[in-house]
Amino acid sequence: MALSDQTPPKPDFVLLPFLTTSHMMPMIHLGCQLAAHGGTVTIITTPANAAVFQSLIDDSIASNHQISVATLEFPSEEAGLPPGIENYSAVKSPEMVLKVSHALSLLKNPMEDLITKLSPRCIVSGMFFPWTVDTAQHLKIPRLVFYPSNFFCHCVPESLKAYGPHERVESDSELFLIPGLPDKIEMKRSQLPDHDKFKTRYGEVLERIKEAETRSYGIIFDTFYDLEAPYSNHFKKIKNMKIWTVGPISHYPNSNPKRTTSTSAHYSLNWLDTQKANSVVYICFGSMTMFPEPQLIEIALALENMKFPFIWVIKNRVEDDWMPDGFKKMVVESERGLVIKEWAPQVDILNHPAIGGYMTHCGWNSVIESVMAGVPMITWPLFAEQFYNEKLITQVLGIGVAVGNEVWNSEFFNIKSPVLKKERIEVAVQCVLMNGEEMRKKAKEIGKMCARAVEDGGSSLKDLIALIEEVKAFGSENV
Repeated sequence: MALSDQTPPKPDFVLLPFLTTSHMMPMIHLGCQLAAHGGTVTIITTPANAAVFQSLIDDSIASNHQISVATLEFPSEEAGLPPGIENYSAVKSPEMVLKVSHALSLLKNPMEDLITKLSPRCIVSGMFFPWTVDTAQHLKIPRLVFYPSNFFCHCVPESLKAYGPHERVESDSELFLIPGLPDKIEMKRSQLPDHDKFKTRYGEVLERIKEAETRSYGIIFDTFYDLEAPYSNHFKKIKNMKIWTVGPISHYPNSNPKRTTSTSAHYSLNWLDTQKANSVVYICFGSMTMFPEPQLIEIALALENMKFPFIWVIKNRVEDDWMPDGFKKMVVESERGLVIKEWAPQVDILNHPAIGGYMTHCGWNSVIESVMAGVPMITWPLFAEQFYNEKLITQVLGIGVAVGNEVWNSEFFNIKSPVLKKERIEVAVQCVLMNGEEMRKKAKEIGKMCARAVEDGGSSLKDLIALIEEVKAFGSENV
Protein backbone atom coordinates (compact mmCIF):
# COMPACT_ATOMS: atom_id res chain seq x y z
CA MET A 1 0.00 0.00 0.00
CA ALA A 2 1.27 3.44 -0.92
CA LEU A 3 -0.01 6.86 0.10
CA SER A 4 0.58 9.87 -2.13
CA ASP A 5 3.01 12.33 -0.55
CA GLN A 6 2.77 12.52 3.24
CA THR A 7 0.16 10.74 5.31
CA PRO A 8 -2.83 13.07 5.65
CA PRO A 9 -5.00 13.60 8.73
CA LYS A 10 -7.75 11.09 9.49
CA PRO A 11 -10.05 11.35 6.47
CA ASP A 12 -13.62 12.50 6.67
CA PHE A 13 -14.27 10.53 3.49
CA VAL A 14 -12.72 7.38 2.05
CA LEU A 15 -13.72 6.96 -1.60
CA LEU A 16 -13.74 3.63 -3.43
CA PRO A 17 -14.32 4.29 -7.14
CA PHE A 18 -15.31 1.35 -9.30
CA LEU A 19 -12.67 0.46 -11.87
CA THR A 20 -14.22 1.66 -15.10
CA THR A 21 -13.67 5.14 -16.46
CA SER A 22 -17.33 6.19 -16.54
CA HIS A 23 -17.67 5.40 -12.82
CA MET A 24 -14.17 6.29 -11.67
CA MET A 25 -13.74 9.80 -13.04
CA PRO A 26 -16.99 11.25 -11.63
CA MET A 27 -16.02 9.93 -8.20
CA ILE A 28 -12.56 11.47 -8.49
CA HIS A 29 -14.21 14.80 -9.28
CA LEU A 30 -16.48 14.24 -6.28
CA GLY A 31 -13.43 13.70 -4.08
CA CYS A 32 -11.82 16.88 -5.38
CA GLN A 33 -14.97 18.90 -4.64
CA LEU A 34 -15.36 17.41 -1.17
CA ALA A 35 -11.76 18.45 -0.47
CA ALA A 36 -12.21 21.88 -2.09
CA HIS A 37 -15.08 22.62 0.28
CA GLY A 38 -13.44 21.58 3.52
CA GLY A 39 -13.50 17.80 3.59
CA THR A 40 -10.50 15.54 4.12
CA VAL A 41 -10.46 12.84 1.45
CA THR A 42 -8.54 9.64 0.72
CA ILE A 43 -9.16 7.74 -2.53
CA ILE A 44 -8.39 4.01 -2.63
CA THR A 45 -7.46 2.58 -6.02
CA THR A 46 -4.67 0.76 -7.90
CA PRO A 47 -1.50 2.21 -9.49
CA ALA A 48 -2.60 2.19 -13.15
CA ASN A 49 -5.92 3.79 -12.26
CA ALA A 50 -4.27 6.39 -10.04
CA ALA A 51 -2.07 7.41 -12.96
CA VAL A 52 -5.19 8.29 -14.99
CA PHE A 53 -6.38 10.97 -12.58
CA GLN A 54 -3.20 11.95 -10.72
CA SER A 55 -3.07 15.38 -12.38
CA LEU A 56 -6.46 16.25 -10.86
CA ILE A 57 -5.21 15.24 -7.42
CA ASP A 58 -2.01 17.24 -7.90
CA ASP A 59 -4.03 20.34 -8.82
CA SER A 60 -6.18 19.88 -5.73
CA ILE A 61 -3.16 19.45 -3.46
CA ALA A 62 -1.55 22.54 -5.03
CA SER A 63 -4.64 24.45 -3.92
CA ASN A 64 -4.01 23.26 -0.33
CA HIS A 65 -6.94 20.85 -0.32
CA GLN A 66 -6.72 17.82 1.96
CA ILE A 67 -6.82 14.95 -0.52
CA SER A 68 -4.63 11.90 -1.02
CA VAL A 69 -4.52 8.62 -2.92
CA ALA A 70 -3.85 5.24 -1.33
CA THR A 71 -2.91 2.54 -3.82
CA LEU A 72 -3.14 -1.22 -3.55
CA GLU A 73 -1.26 -3.45 -5.97
CA PHE A 74 -3.61 -4.93 -8.55
CA PRO A 75 -3.34 -8.76 -8.55
CA SER A 76 -2.75 -9.00 -12.30
CA GLU A 77 -0.64 -12.15 -12.20
CA GLU A 78 -3.02 -14.03 -9.91
CA ALA A 79 -5.93 -13.13 -12.19
CA GLY A 80 -4.08 -14.01 -15.40
CA LEU A 81 -3.99 -10.44 -16.71
CA PRO A 82 -1.10 -8.65 -18.41
CA PRO A 83 0.49 -5.84 -16.37
CA GLY A 84 -1.32 -2.51 -16.60
CA ILE A 85 -4.81 -3.91 -17.29
CA GLU A 86 -6.53 -2.73 -14.12
CA ASN A 87 -9.76 -1.27 -15.46
CA TYR A 88 -12.81 -2.65 -17.30
CA SER A 89 -12.42 0.12 -19.87
CA ALA A 90 -9.18 -1.51 -21.03
CA VAL A 91 -10.57 -4.98 -21.73
CA LYS A 92 -11.39 -6.35 -25.18
CA SER A 93 -13.05 -9.70 -24.53
CA PRO A 94 -15.48 -11.49 -22.18
CA GLU A 95 -12.57 -13.52 -20.83
CA MET A 96 -10.74 -10.38 -19.75
CA VAL A 97 -13.89 -9.03 -18.09
CA LEU A 98 -14.05 -12.16 -15.96
CA LYS A 99 -10.36 -11.85 -15.08
CA VAL A 100 -10.73 -8.21 -13.99
CA SER A 101 -13.74 -9.24 -11.89
CA HIS A 102 -11.69 -12.01 -10.29
CA ALA A 103 -8.88 -9.56 -9.55
CA LEU A 104 -11.37 -7.20 -7.90
CA SER A 105 -12.63 -10.02 -5.70
CA LEU A 106 -9.02 -10.61 -4.59
CA LEU A 107 -8.77 -6.92 -3.67
CA LYS A 108 -11.74 -7.01 -1.29
CA ASN A 109 -9.82 -8.01 1.84
CA PRO A 110 -6.88 -5.62 1.25
CA MET A 111 -9.37 -2.79 0.61
CA GLU A 112 -11.26 -3.63 3.78
CA ASP A 113 -8.04 -3.74 5.82
CA LEU A 114 -6.96 -0.38 4.42
CA ILE A 115 -10.31 1.24 5.19
CA THR A 116 -10.05 -0.02 8.76
CA LYS A 117 -6.51 1.34 9.05
CA LEU A 118 -7.53 4.75 7.68
CA SER A 119 -10.45 4.92 10.14
CA PRO A 120 -12.53 7.44 8.20
CA ARG A 121 -15.71 9.18 9.30
CA CYS A 122 -17.52 7.91 6.20
CA ILE A 123 -17.19 5.54 3.22
CA VAL A 124 -18.30 6.70 -0.22
CA SER A 125 -18.52 3.57 -2.33
CA GLY A 126 -19.03 2.81 -5.97
CA MET A 127 -22.24 0.84 -6.42
CA PHE A 128 -20.38 -2.35 -7.40
CA PHE A 129 -18.74 -2.60 -3.96
CA PRO A 130 -21.84 -3.59 -1.95
CA TRP A 131 -19.68 -5.28 0.70
CA THR A 132 -18.62 -1.84 1.94
CA VAL A 133 -21.96 -1.53 3.75
CA ASP A 134 -20.83 -4.35 6.09
CA THR A 135 -17.45 -2.68 6.56
CA ALA A 136 -19.15 0.58 7.45
CA GLN A 137 -21.46 -1.08 9.96
CA HIS A 138 -18.51 -2.87 11.55
CA LEU A 139 -16.69 0.46 11.90
CA LYS A 140 -19.90 2.21 13.03
CA ILE A 141 -19.65 4.82 10.29
CA PRO A 142 -22.02 5.78 7.45
CA ARG A 143 -21.73 4.25 4.02
CA LEU A 144 -22.86 6.38 1.08
CA VAL A 145 -23.35 4.88 -2.37
CA PHE A 146 -22.38 7.05 -5.34
CA TYR A 147 -24.34 6.80 -8.57
CA PRO A 148 -22.74 8.56 -11.57
CA SER A 149 -26.17 8.74 -13.15
CA ASN A 150 -29.57 10.43 -13.06
CA PHE A 151 -32.81 9.84 -11.17
CA PHE A 152 -34.79 9.01 -14.30
CA CYS A 153 -32.80 5.86 -15.10
CA HIS A 154 -33.46 4.61 -11.56
CA CYS A 155 -37.17 5.49 -11.58
CA VAL A 156 -37.95 3.57 -14.77
CA PRO A 157 -36.78 0.13 -13.51
CA GLU A 158 -38.69 0.72 -10.26
CA SER A 159 -41.89 1.25 -12.28
CA LEU A 160 -41.16 -1.78 -14.47
CA LYS A 161 -40.76 -3.89 -11.35
CA ALA A 162 -43.89 -2.48 -9.71
CA TYR A 163 -46.27 -2.59 -12.70
CA GLY A 164 -44.74 -5.04 -15.22
CA PRO A 165 -46.03 -3.34 -18.39
CA HIS A 166 -43.41 -5.11 -20.51
CA GLU A 167 -44.90 -8.46 -19.53
CA ARG A 168 -48.24 -7.62 -21.14
CA VAL A 169 -47.09 -6.88 -24.70
CA GLU A 170 -47.12 -9.55 -27.39
CA SER A 171 -43.74 -8.82 -28.98
CA ASP A 172 -40.40 -7.19 -28.28
CA SER A 173 -41.17 -4.48 -30.86
CA GLU A 174 -44.52 -3.36 -29.41
CA LEU A 175 -44.57 0.01 -27.65
CA PHE A 176 -45.85 0.09 -24.08
CA LEU A 177 -46.47 2.89 -21.59
CA ILE A 178 -44.52 2.82 -18.33
CA PRO A 179 -47.01 3.61 -15.54
CA GLY A 180 -46.37 5.57 -12.36
CA LEU A 181 -43.94 8.12 -13.80
CA PRO A 182 -44.31 11.91 -13.95
CA ASP A 183 -44.30 11.87 -17.78
CA LYS A 184 -45.70 9.69 -20.54
CA ILE A 185 -42.75 7.39 -21.27
CA GLU A 186 -42.97 4.71 -23.94
CA MET A 187 -40.47 1.96 -24.64
CA LYS A 188 -40.16 -1.39 -26.38
CA ARG A 189 -39.22 -4.60 -24.63
CA SER A 190 -36.18 -4.98 -26.90
CA GLN A 191 -34.80 -1.72 -25.48
CA LEU A 192 -34.87 -2.92 -21.88
CA PRO A 193 -31.79 -4.41 -20.23
CA ASP A 194 -32.07 -8.18 -19.83
CA HIS A 195 -31.92 -7.89 -16.04
CA ASP A 196 -35.04 -5.67 -16.06
CA LYS A 197 -36.97 -8.32 -18.03
CA PHE A 198 -35.98 -11.64 -16.48
CA LYS A 199 -33.56 -13.21 -14.03
CA THR A 200 -29.89 -13.00 -15.01
CA ARG A 201 -26.60 -13.42 -13.19
CA TYR A 202 -26.01 -9.70 -13.52
CA GLY A 203 -29.49 -9.14 -12.12
CA GLU A 204 -28.44 -11.09 -9.03
CA VAL A 205 -25.48 -8.71 -8.66
CA LEU A 206 -27.86 -5.76 -8.91
CA GLU A 207 -30.07 -7.29 -6.22
CA ARG A 208 -27.08 -7.35 -3.86
CA ILE A 209 -26.35 -3.75 -4.81
CA LYS A 210 -29.95 -2.73 -4.05
CA GLU A 211 -29.91 -4.63 -0.76
CA ALA A 212 -26.72 -2.78 0.23
CA GLU A 213 -28.34 0.48 -0.87
CA THR A 214 -31.25 -0.03 1.55
CA ARG A 215 -28.76 -0.53 4.41
CA SER A 216 -26.70 2.51 3.46
CA TYR A 217 -26.86 5.90 5.13
CA GLY A 218 -27.68 7.64 1.85
CA ILE A 219 -27.12 8.08 -1.88
CA ILE A 220 -25.14 10.67 -3.85
CA PHE A 221 -26.26 11.40 -7.42
CA ASP A 222 -24.26 13.07 -10.19
CA THR A 223 -27.17 15.07 -11.56
CA PHE A 224 -28.84 18.36 -10.64
CA TYR A 225 -32.29 19.02 -9.27
CA ASP A 226 -33.66 21.39 -11.90
CA LEU A 227 -32.78 18.99 -14.73
CA GLU A 228 -35.25 16.36 -13.57
CA ALA A 229 -37.04 17.71 -10.49
CA PRO A 230 -40.15 15.50 -10.88
CA TYR A 231 -37.97 12.37 -11.00
CA SER A 232 -35.85 13.51 -8.06
CA ASN A 233 -39.02 13.95 -6.01
CA HIS A 234 -40.45 10.65 -7.31
CA PHE A 235 -37.29 8.70 -6.42
CA LYS A 236 -37.06 10.24 -2.95
CA LYS A 237 -40.68 9.28 -2.31
CA ILE A 238 -39.99 5.69 -3.38
CA LYS A 239 -36.79 5.27 -1.38
CA ASN A 240 -37.49 7.41 1.69
CA MET A 241 -33.79 7.80 2.49
CA LYS A 242 -31.14 10.52 2.54
CA ILE A 243 -30.16 11.72 -0.93
CA TRP A 244 -27.68 14.36 -2.06
CA THR A 245 -27.76 15.72 -5.60
CA VAL A 246 -24.33 17.22 -6.32
CA GLY A 247 -23.92 17.21 -10.10
CA PRO A 248 -22.65 17.85 -12.59
CA ILE A 249 -19.69 16.97 -10.39
CA SER A 250 -17.02 17.45 -13.07
CA HIS A 251 -18.24 20.94 -13.99
CA TYR A 252 -17.87 22.98 -10.81
CA PRO A 253 -16.28 26.40 -11.47
CA ASN A 254 -13.05 25.32 -9.76
CA SER A 255 -12.85 21.93 -11.50
CA ASN A 256 -11.77 22.96 -14.98
CA PRO A 257 -8.13 21.89 -15.35
CA LYS A 258 -5.64 24.35 -16.70
CA ARG A 259 -5.65 24.08 -20.49
CA THR A 260 -2.44 22.45 -21.57
CA THR A 261 -0.69 23.38 -24.77
CA SER A 262 -1.59 20.00 -26.27
CA THR A 263 -5.28 20.51 -25.48
CA SER A 264 -5.61 24.11 -26.61
CA ALA A 265 -3.63 23.40 -29.79
CA HIS A 266 -5.37 20.13 -30.68
CA TYR A 267 -5.79 20.02 -34.43
CA SER A 268 -9.53 19.35 -34.14
CA LEU A 269 -10.06 22.74 -32.50
CA ASN A 270 -8.04 24.51 -35.16
CA TRP A 271 -10.11 22.73 -37.81
CA LEU A 272 -13.35 23.74 -36.07
CA ASP A 273 -12.25 27.37 -36.24
CA THR A 274 -12.64 27.15 -40.02
CA GLN A 275 -16.25 25.90 -39.88
CA LYS A 276 -19.56 27.78 -39.73
CA ALA A 277 -21.57 28.01 -36.50
CA ASN A 278 -23.78 24.99 -35.70
CA SER A 279 -22.67 23.22 -38.89
CA VAL A 280 -20.57 20.31 -37.59
CA VAL A 281 -21.82 16.96 -36.30
CA TYR A 282 -19.62 15.45 -33.58
CA ILE A 283 -19.71 11.65 -33.32
CA CYS A 284 -18.35 9.65 -30.40
CA PHE A 285 -19.68 6.48 -28.78
CA GLY A 286 -17.43 6.49 -25.72
CA SER A 287 -14.22 4.67 -24.92
CA MET A 288 -15.68 1.16 -24.69
CA THR A 289 -18.04 0.71 -27.66
CA MET A 290 -16.82 -1.59 -30.43
CA PHE A 291 -19.10 -1.46 -33.47
CA PRO A 292 -18.86 -4.21 -36.09
CA GLU A 293 -17.47 -3.09 -39.44
CA PRO A 294 -20.83 -3.15 -41.29
CA GLN A 295 -22.15 -0.50 -38.89
CA LEU A 296 -19.04 1.66 -39.24
CA ILE A 297 -19.48 1.50 -43.00
CA GLU A 298 -23.10 2.69 -42.79
CA ILE A 299 -22.07 5.65 -40.61
CA ALA A 300 -19.32 6.52 -43.09
CA LEU A 301 -21.70 6.32 -46.05
CA ALA A 302 -24.19 8.58 -44.27
CA LEU A 303 -21.51 11.16 -43.53
CA GLU A 304 -20.26 11.05 -47.10
CA ASN A 305 -23.76 11.46 -48.51
CA MET A 306 -24.98 14.27 -46.21
CA LYS A 307 -22.12 16.67 -46.92
CA PHE A 308 -22.12 18.02 -43.35
CA PRO A 309 -18.67 18.67 -41.88
CA PHE A 310 -17.98 16.24 -39.04
CA ILE A 311 -15.61 15.03 -36.35
CA TRP A 312 -15.80 11.27 -35.78
CA VAL A 313 -13.89 9.81 -32.84
CA ILE A 314 -13.37 6.07 -33.39
CA LYS A 315 -11.57 4.44 -30.51
CA ASN A 316 -10.45 0.79 -30.61
CA ARG A 317 -9.83 1.04 -34.39
CA VAL A 318 -6.30 1.53 -35.72
CA GLU A 319 -6.64 0.25 -39.28
CA ASP A 320 -8.53 1.96 -42.12
CA ASP A 321 -9.38 -1.11 -44.21
CA TRP A 322 -13.05 -0.98 -43.15
CA MET A 323 -13.58 2.43 -44.78
CA PRO A 324 -15.79 2.38 -47.90
CA ASP A 325 -14.16 3.07 -51.25
CA GLY A 326 -13.79 6.78 -51.69
CA PHE A 327 -14.67 7.76 -48.11
CA LYS A 328 -11.15 8.55 -47.01
CA LYS A 329 -10.27 10.40 -50.22
CA MET A 330 -13.54 12.25 -50.78
CA VAL A 331 -14.29 13.18 -47.17
CA VAL A 332 -11.24 12.97 -44.94
CA GLU A 333 -8.55 14.12 -47.36
CA SER A 334 -10.79 16.95 -48.60
CA GLU A 335 -10.84 18.18 -44.98
CA ARG A 336 -14.63 18.08 -44.87
CA GLY A 337 -14.32 15.84 -41.86
CA LEU A 338 -11.91 14.47 -39.26
CA VAL A 339 -11.57 10.87 -38.15
CA ILE A 340 -9.78 10.77 -34.78
CA LYS A 341 -8.50 7.44 -33.48
CA GLU A 342 -6.91 8.65 -30.27
CA TRP A 343 -7.94 10.83 -27.36
CA ALA A 344 -9.89 13.94 -28.33
CA PRO A 345 -10.68 17.02 -26.19
CA GLN A 346 -14.40 16.26 -26.09
CA VAL A 347 -15.45 19.05 -23.73
CA ASP A 348 -13.60 21.65 -25.81
CA ILE A 349 -15.05 20.23 -29.02
CA LEU A 350 -18.62 20.28 -27.71
CA ASN A 351 -18.22 23.86 -26.50
CA HIS A 352 -16.98 25.11 -29.86
CA PRO A 353 -19.61 27.26 -31.63
CA ALA A 354 -19.20 25.24 -34.85
CA ILE A 355 -20.74 22.11 -33.27
CA GLY A 356 -24.39 21.72 -34.24
CA GLY A 357 -25.15 18.25 -32.89
CA TYR A 358 -23.63 15.34 -31.00
CA MET A 359 -24.21 11.71 -32.01
CA THR A 360 -23.80 9.85 -28.73
CA HIS A 361 -24.25 6.46 -27.07
CA CYS A 362 -26.03 8.29 -24.23
CA GLY A 363 -23.51 7.48 -21.51
CA TRP A 364 -24.36 9.84 -18.65
CA ASN A 365 -21.01 11.62 -18.57
CA SER A 366 -21.32 12.39 -22.28
CA VAL A 367 -24.92 13.54 -21.88
CA ILE A 368 -23.90 15.97 -19.13
CA GLU A 369 -21.06 17.32 -21.26
CA SER A 370 -23.47 17.90 -24.13
CA VAL A 371 -26.02 19.56 -21.83
CA MET A 372 -23.36 21.84 -20.35
CA ALA A 373 -22.36 22.90 -23.86
CA GLY A 374 -25.97 23.45 -24.94
CA VAL A 375 -25.63 20.97 -27.82
CA PRO A 376 -28.65 18.88 -28.96
CA MET A 377 -28.07 15.15 -29.32
CA ILE A 378 -28.53 12.44 -31.92
CA THR A 379 -29.10 9.47 -29.63
CA TRP A 380 -27.79 5.96 -30.27
CA PRO A 381 -27.95 3.97 -27.02
CA LEU A 382 -26.33 0.55 -26.90
CA PHE A 383 -25.96 -0.96 -23.42
CA ALA A 384 -26.20 -0.40 -19.65
CA GLU A 385 -28.79 2.29 -18.76
CA GLN A 386 -28.31 4.15 -22.04
CA PHE A 387 -31.81 3.50 -23.43
CA TYR A 388 -33.27 5.07 -20.29
CA ASN A 389 -30.99 8.07 -20.76
CA GLU A 390 -32.21 8.34 -24.34
CA LYS A 391 -35.83 8.58 -23.16
CA LEU A 392 -34.86 11.35 -20.74
CA ILE A 393 -33.18 13.24 -23.59
CA THR A 394 -35.87 12.76 -26.23
CA GLN A 395 -39.18 12.31 -24.35
CA VAL A 396 -38.66 14.44 -21.22
CA LEU A 397 -36.13 17.17 -22.00
CA GLY A 398 -36.79 17.41 -25.74
CA ILE A 399 -33.16 18.04 -26.66
CA GLY A 400 -32.43 15.10 -28.92
CA VAL A 401 -33.55 12.88 -31.78
CA ALA A 402 -33.22 9.09 -31.80
CA VAL A 403 -31.34 7.39 -34.62
CA GLY A 404 -33.55 4.38 -34.03
CA ASN A 405 -31.58 1.59 -32.38
CA GLU A 406 -34.09 -0.63 -30.61
CA VAL A 407 -31.96 -3.50 -29.31
CA TRP A 408 -30.12 -3.43 -25.99
CA ASN A 409 -26.70 -5.14 -25.88
CA SER A 410 -25.30 -7.15 -23.01
CA GLU A 411 -21.67 -6.63 -24.08
CA PHE A 412 -19.95 -3.36 -24.99
CA PHE A 413 -17.23 -5.15 -26.95
CA ASN A 414 -19.65 -7.20 -29.02
CA ILE A 415 -22.48 -5.01 -30.32
CA LYS A 416 -25.24 -7.26 -31.70
CA SER A 417 -27.90 -4.65 -32.48
CA PRO A 418 -29.12 -4.86 -36.09
CA VAL A 419 -27.08 -2.63 -38.38
CA LEU A 420 -28.78 0.73 -38.86
CA LYS A 421 -28.71 1.81 -42.49
CA LYS A 422 -27.31 5.11 -43.64
CA GLU A 423 -30.78 6.48 -44.49
CA ARG A 424 -31.87 6.30 -40.85
CA ILE A 425 -28.69 7.96 -39.71
CA GLU A 426 -29.10 10.74 -42.27
CA VAL A 427 -32.68 11.51 -41.18
CA ALA A 428 -31.70 11.90 -37.51
CA VAL A 429 -28.65 14.05 -38.23
CA GLN A 430 -30.54 16.30 -40.63
CA CYS A 431 -33.35 16.72 -38.11
CA VAL A 432 -30.91 18.14 -35.55
CA LEU A 433 -28.56 20.12 -37.79
CA MET A 434 -31.14 21.53 -40.21
CA ASN A 435 -34.32 21.72 -38.10
CA GLY A 436 -33.02 21.68 -34.55
CA GLU A 437 -33.29 25.33 -33.50
CA GLU A 438 -35.94 24.65 -30.87
CA MET A 439 -33.90 21.76 -29.44
CA ARG A 440 -30.78 23.91 -29.51
CA LYS A 441 -32.57 26.69 -27.63
CA LYS A 442 -33.79 24.22 -24.98
CA ALA A 443 -30.33 22.66 -24.68
CA LYS A 444 -28.71 26.05 -24.10
CA GLU A 445 -31.30 26.95 -21.45
CA ILE A 446 -30.66 23.67 -19.65
CA GLY A 447 -26.92 24.28 -19.93
CA LYS A 448 -27.35 27.58 -18.09
CA MET A 449 -29.42 25.84 -15.39
CA CYS A 450 -26.66 23.26 -15.11
CA ALA A 451 -24.01 25.94 -14.55
CA ARG A 452 -26.14 27.69 -11.92
CA ALA A 453 -26.54 24.45 -9.94
CA VAL A 454 -22.83 24.34 -9.10
CA GLU A 455 -22.29 28.07 -8.51
CA ASP A 456 -22.57 29.85 -5.14
CA GLY A 457 -26.12 29.40 -3.94
CA GLY A 458 -26.80 26.64 -6.47
CA SER A 459 -28.75 23.55 -5.44
CA SER A 460 -25.91 21.08 -6.05
CA LEU A 461 -23.30 23.13 -4.21
CA LYS A 462 -25.70 23.51 -1.28
CA ASP A 463 -26.17 19.73 -1.17
CA LEU A 464 -22.41 19.14 -1.36
CA ILE A 465 -21.72 21.49 1.55
CA ALA A 466 -24.59 20.00 3.56
CA LEU A 467 -23.13 16.53 3.00
CA ILE A 468 -19.68 17.59 4.22
CA GLU A 469 -21.13 19.25 7.31
CA GLU A 470 -23.27 16.23 8.15
CA VAL A 471 -20.36 13.79 7.84
CA LYS A 472 -18.03 16.01 9.88
CA ALA A 473 -20.63 16.09 12.65
CA PHE A 474 -21.19 12.37 12.44
CA GLY A 475 -20.26 10.28 15.45
CA SER A 476 -20.54 6.60 16.26
CA GLU A 477 -23.64 7.29 18.35
CA ASN A 478 -25.55 8.19 15.16
CA VAL A 479 -25.28 4.72 13.65
